[in-house]
Amino acid sequence: MTAGQTVSTPLVRTGDLGRIVATYVSSVLALAIADAVLPGLRISSFPQLLAAAAATLLVGALVRPLLVAASAAIGWFAVLLLAVLGQAAILALALTLIPGVEADSFWVVLAAAWIAAAAATIVAWLCSSGTPEAFTATLVRRTRRRRTKVDDPEAPGVIFVQLDGVPFPVLRWQLMAATLPTMGRWIREGGYRLVEWTPVLPPTTPASQLGILHGRIDGVPAFRWYDRALGRVLVSNRAADAAEIERRATDGRGLLADGGVSISNLFSGDAERSVLTMSKIELKRGSADTRRRAAWYLARPDGFAGSLSGAIAEIARERFESRRQRRRDVLPRGHRGWLFAGMRAVTNVVLRDLNTALVAEEMIHGTRVVYVDYVDYDEVAHHAGSLRPESLGTLDRLDHVLACLEAVAAEAPRPYRLVVLSDHGQSQGAIFADRYGIDLAAVCSQLTAAQVEAVQQSVEGWGRLNGLLTDLAGGGSGTRRVARDAALRVQDRSAPPAVTTASDLVVLGSGNLGLVYAAEERRLTMEDITDRWPALIPGLVNHDGIGFVAVMSTEHGPLVLGPSGVHRLSDAKVTGDDPLAPFGPHASADLLRAVSMPEAPDLYVNSSVDRDTGEVSAFEGLVGCHGGLGGWQGRAMLLAPPDLVIPDHPIRGADALHRVLVAYLEQLGQRSGISRDTADV
Repeated sequence: MTAGQTVSTPLVRTGDLGRIVATYVSSVLALAIADAVLPGLRISSFPQLLAAAAATLLVGALVRPLLVAASAAIGWFAVLLLAVLGQAAILALALTLIPGVEADSFWVVLAAAWIAAAAATIVAWLCSSGTPEAFTATLVRRTRRRRTKVDDPEAPGVIFVQLDGVPFPVLRWQLMAATLPTMGRWIREGGYRLVEWTPVLPPTTPASQLGILHGRIDGVPAFRWYDRALGRVLVSNRAADAAEIERRATDGRGLLADGGVSISNLFSGDAERSVLTMSKIELKRGSADTRRRAAWYLARPDGFAGSLSGAIAEIARERFESRRQRRRDVLPRGHRGWLFAGMRAVTNVVLRDLNTALVAEEMIHGTRVVYVDYVDYDEVAHHAGSLRPESLGTLDRLDHVLACLEAVAAEAPRPYRLVVLSDHGQSQGAIFADRYGIDLAAVCSQLTAAQVEAVQQSVEGWGRLNGLLTDLAGGGSGTRRVARDAALRVQDRSAPPAVTTASDLVVLGSGNLGLVYAAEERRLTMEDITDRWPALIPGLVNHDGIGFVAVMSTEHGPLVLGPSGVHRLSDAKVTGDDPLAPFGPHASADLLRAVSMPEAPDLYVNSSVDRDTGEVSAFEGLVGCHGGLGGWQGRAMLLAPPDLVIPDHPIRGADALHRVLVAYLEQLGQRSGISRDTADV
């Protein structure tokens, strides 16, 4: 979105005075409530109550910046202590200044502080009718106060907003239903264009983000895979593995190489600074900048209480929606327990608000280009289904985020363009193990009698939580150990099992795409597999839940095998019924590239697809999935302002989209510091 230029604004506005009065009144009411319910707190008269509220506001304004700076310097554990004890410390200091106000102990003051914070949150919620406008107003006011001058205020910046996993048809339908007012207004009044782009196999975040941010789509056969050279499973949302994947792909000229910032991504795009970005996270130290910004939010009277109440509301919403699915016997559905409810609260409340605050902070300082990933829809759709009401509801909240960023851009020191895109789509269907009573690893074990190591559990949400914990780590040795232990526990939860010398096969699930590897350094061909496990390929091909098996043949090259036909990928020759017929016109080209990669498994196994509904069956425990072929997982979207050129030809592949986005930056006068030659890495 074309944001406004720098404008002259008064230091104090009428709205600011109104907010100060409202905050003061809320503080008076909160202290009155605390005085009424806490026997250990005594406020002798109404004037003392008014004075105590005024002192609390004044002391808070003076002390809170010091607490924020201290917690950012010390580490994430101090940030958490600030959230719990900081308001109490401010209140205790304020009460000592007012005669006639007494508290029996610090615990009474702590309780009073929490009552005050809760009351302030309730009042703020009632005043804003429960909408995100209050959060937006806070960021806008902060932008006005802290906006810095830049050397080139006329040069536009770009904010790339990734709405993780949103399929093009879903977004288009929501726009037609007028449920996304911000994006709808951009299209109707601002001339924005919405187009579809096609991620090639595999349509999953690591492959797409590597292509979008670094211009490379090879070398990533799935979300996780067995690396023959390392002799272990690589998982793209684990910090060390993400760093290794990026190291192999980068040439130093990524999308964010010229003064850009990466926020909440798997890879950095060669950004100068990265926040909550998996490939740049190190457990031995964290980001003081991240801690400072998180501490700023938590130190506000309504900050931690607001996040806590929002998270509790999200958990309650998830439990209600999950029970509603079971009560109405909605199918297909998967297990949605308390663990997922907690993960959803982290991603759809805490991480979303933190990401928005981080992007706003970059806009305050005039950062030229930012790429940020919001995972709200993807996280919910995995467990609820890609077309379910709770998944679509996340799009409404993300539309509010775009409105917030638009408002912040209007106060920023340079104009900004907002470009919205998704990295892939999603498909829906019954979980393979639920539908057929057996998972893919067990099928392979039955067909081979081999020792099979299975890696099929969903781990995307754990990686996001680990990234948040780890990037908040740092400071002194004590807090570093606490942060490291917490992050390592999350890593252990999502870590794949070790591949031992006793393992014959490694079977991995990546959405409805299965990967079968022999646990050895060389890749097996169809002839090798047939000699060693003669029943494996025929058994997989003839399973009702499997659409095709792709394999490399010594004699015929890459092949796709179906129950009643063979498709030779090198020349598109089909014998019998084409196993790729249900998967669209680009399936052959996608599989030829994927099977030809050195990192490809010995066998790619893709679930069947329902010709009428487009439903697929994930080899992970997910109702909404992506990673293979079938359904809408290969249909992503791009929404761009009218002055940024969208090519007339179809955009196929994340590497092609990378070139489109780089052209946007060049069109706006960026990339001047990037050499056309390969940079030193």
